[in-house]
Amino acid sequence: MGEVSADPITLDLLREARETVSSSPLGVINTPMIPWCQTTLPLDIRCNIHIKLENMQRTGSFKIRGVANQFARRPKGGHFVTMSAGNYGKSFTYASKHYGSKGKVVMPETAPVSRSTLIQVRACTMYRSFIKKKPVGMDTKSIASGLAPPFAGTLPFELCQRYVEGIVLINDEEIKAAVSTLYRSGLVVEPSGCTAFAAIVNDKIPELEGKSVVCILRGENIGKDELVNFPG
Repeated sequence: MGEVSADPITLDLLREARETVSSSPLGVINTPMIPWCQTTLPLDIRCNIHIKLENMQRTGSFKIRGVANQFARRPKGGHFVTMSAGNYGKSFTYASKHYGSKGKVVMPETAPVSRSTLIQVRACTMYRSFIKKKPVGMDTKSIASGLAPPFAGTLPFELCQRYVEGIVLINDEEIKAAVSTLYRSGLVVEPSGCTAFAAIVNDKIPELEGKSVVCILRGENIGKDELVNFPG
């Protein structure tokens, strides 16, 4: 959908994208952001944290924001193909239907049934890439399917090299516990969408002490059949 590159992301580009997304006919929601202290969620770190509820976004995740920006620049009458573990594909399908565009979503066989069903009608890999200093592929398997792609794309890797200051690793048990904790507090968040929360509650980012932080809950696309596999 137009030319993509790893050119520097400027403030003007971000402002332009914000305006495009805000005025998109796809109805992107200005989701709420609430102070952590106003929830029943546990916190042992002394810092000022707000939670951004992108799990309440249209199509169930933040991916609709990027899709809205892309579709505003799409070639007219084009046919589009994308790959997704679920959330991007769901937003892509929603936008294609709205604009009357033809598109196809290619999903891995490991994608949750709940997401592949909704569409019908990528962190370990990037960490290894950072170590090798080049995009690599690996056999990944995680409950957080959206963060476990089979390979790191060249463009995402270049952007991460330029803008990412560090990578924090979370294991599947920590992710499961995070999903359950959020659910008990009334928030439905998928495994891939709660990793920032899991990193905070497991004290994986000690440098947060005394700082103002935003924790983004990125998506809610998890089915009832998947929730039964999480601790109560």
